[in-house]
Amino acid sequence: MGIQYLETAQGRRIAYHLHAGVGPCIVFLGGLKSDMEGTKAVHLEAWAKAQGRAFLRFDYSGHGQSSNTFEEGCIGDWHQDTLAVIDQLTEGPIVPVGSSMGGWQALLLARARPKRITGMVTIAAAPDFTEDGWWAGFDDSQKRALAHDGYVDLPSDYMEPFRVTQRMIEDGRDQLVLRQPLMLPFPVRCLQGTDDTAVSTATALHLLEHATCADMRLQLVKDADHRFSDETCLALIEAAVCDVLA
Repeated sequence: MGIQYLETAQGRRIAYHLHAGVGPCIVFLGGLKSDMEGTKAVHLEAWAKAQGRAFLRFDYSGHGQSSNTFEEGCIGDWHQDTLAVIDQLTEGPIVPVGSSMGGWQALLLARARPKRITGMVTIAAAPDFTEDGWWAGFDDSQKRALAHDGYVDLPSDYMEPFRVTQRMIEDGRDQLVLRQPLMLPFPVRCLQGTDDTAVSTATALHLLEHATCADMRLQLVKDADHRFSDETCLALIEAAVCDVLA
């Protein structure tokens, strides 16, 4: 089946692909400014189809083929989008696979819908990055620009320069997951490349130490970067999903 659309309660139009199959449904949560046509999402869908497993991938608002612009959005909006697709398009247990910002979204999902999740995989998870990455890294001139203009433009090693708005920063503070207890009552597998310049191994270790989870493992992959999408890394993602499904 081709691309479909879901209208959310907030009036946003979310593009998605849903493949029926055996549950739990694997749900891919993409990264900041990425979309559901990315290498990891498409590869994992093909793998799930070959396994006869249910699979869902989608674009947050302001991403890919969904409505709105990136600059209009924030972590909380994308959390609402995630809840809408989970609640309206899936039933029963799910396995979120969150990449980068999608890792933060997976953790927010665990807080909002813990009983729906039977396992989780994160890839270079970036919880709290609006505060610990962006805001903490802004110099005085950038903070002044944010206050005066309402935005600041940032370069990136992995995408075109992008605009960070005051709303993204302020909303991010309402979505932080590393400042309070984080209960993950299901198996969690975290994957992290050592050559990742967007998310550090220190972030991955902080998440591992902070979360309360009886079965949580972090795998560091030497020389892998933030894309984490070469053949070796894709095979590791498959293995991690299999592990939590088992």
